[in-house]
Order: sequence, then structure tokens, then C-alpha cells
Amino acid sequence: MAEEVYRVTGMTCGHCAQHVTSEVQKLPGVTGVDVDVEQGRVTVRSAAALPAAEVRAAVEGAGYQLVDA
Repeated sequence: MAEEVYRVTGMTCGHCAQHVTSEVQKLPGVTGVDVDVEQGRVTVRSAAALPAAEVRAAVEGAGYQLVDA
């Protein structure tokens, strides 16, 4: 089991959190996603470590920017 926390910019509301959660949950092996809009953090739990590029693509697919990954 792996857990990573990512910083994401551009999220301002619950609707933003839903978009990010929906896209990240599509990644193979993801078992859970928690989004903290106020802190700009996305916590991803997965069966094994995920490549940062895949997480970045999912976040950008939702319309937001992953930083520091």
C-alpha cells in the first residue's frame, strides 16, 4: 500500500475536488483519493507507488495544476 500527498493549484470549491477525485480514481491501482481544497492537497492511496507523471496527467485532465512532483 502506498500513500502520496500532492500539491494542486487552482481548486476553489467542492466541485473542483470532485473533478480531481474522479480523474485520479481512474488510475490503475488507486484505492482512495482525499482532496483538501483549502490546503491545495490531494492524498492518493494506491496498491503500489504511482508514477508522478500519471498523477500529473490525471490532475491536468481535470483542469488543475500539479506542483512539486
